[in-house]
Amino acid sequence: MTSMTFSRRVTAGVAAAAAVLLLASCAQESTSTAESSAPAAPASAPASAAASEAAVPDECAPENLTTIDAGKLTVGTDTPAYPPYFVDDDPSNGQGFESAVTYAVAAGLGFDPTDVVWQVVPFNTSYAPGDKTFDFDINQISITPERAKVVDFSDGYYTVNQAVVALKGSPIAKATTLAELKGAKLGAQVGTTSLDFITEVVQPDAEVQVFNDTNDAKNAMQNEQIDGLVVDLPTAYYVTAAEIENSLIVGQFEAQEGGEEFGLLFQKDNPLVGCVNKVLAELKASGELKAIQDEWLAGTTAPYFTKK
Repeated sequence: MTSMTFSRRVTAGVAAAAAVLLLASCAQESTSTAESSAPAAPASAPASAAASEAAVPDECAPENLTTIDAGKLTVGTDTPAYPPYFVDDDPSNGQGFESAVTYAVAAGLGFDPTDVVWQVVPFNTSYAPGDKTFDFDINQISITPERAKVVDFSDGYYTVNQAVVALKGSPIAKATTLAELKGAKLGAQVGTTSLDFITEVVQPDAEVQVFNDTNDAKNAMQNEQIDGLVVDLPTAYYVTAAEIENSLIVGQFEAQEGGEEFGLLFQKDNPLVGCVNKVLAELKASGELKAIQDEWLAGTTAPYFTKK
């Protein structure tokens, strides 16, 4: 073998090796380039908002509600149950403003009418402190800061004014001002905002007459033991139209700041309040609550008392 031949062979071998190295390098570069240009494998996608919401149980779904008796809605009210809030002293018949409101709320919570259980609860014990044997009480109970210290209330379902009812021959039958009521002998049911109105707004000179219930107060007025009776305006319309002959609404009081509202009453910290408020908001938005009010609480023409 000549040196030239050996040199050519070496040269050829080196060239071949270089070619192999070049191909390997290109292959690695190509692979690296492909890997870098390929989209990264997606990370596990976060759950959608809808899926997240679906995973959270609806606390207001019928099966998740906590009530006194599972599957039932226990509602308290006093007896006698007076019109126009109830009819025939029977809250369960769905007639009267508060009976109709109760069944509308029950339906919104997912209860059938047959699942509503009524319980007798005296008015002035409904807002006393302590455990309750009802899910809520409905009985023309005005929402007040004092009561709200020991019980919870729903949002208001009716804004109401107070009014004075008297016999047509009463000394105050033609009164138009608060000043003309100062010397009157007025009465109201114990524990009511009607009684508060007499003592705090009218502030009569005569001793205020306090009665166990509205029936006793109406009897006292008919027997002329009092000059007038203070009740909420819808009751005043019913008393004068259907219960006591020769009676009239002397006048109504201007609403106080913020307005007086009736609320459903619950045991303190009852989680059912939030769900009931949702239902009440829906009833107001749909117009159903107003329709119930228009059906059962007629009358808007009672004159207002002036201060002087």
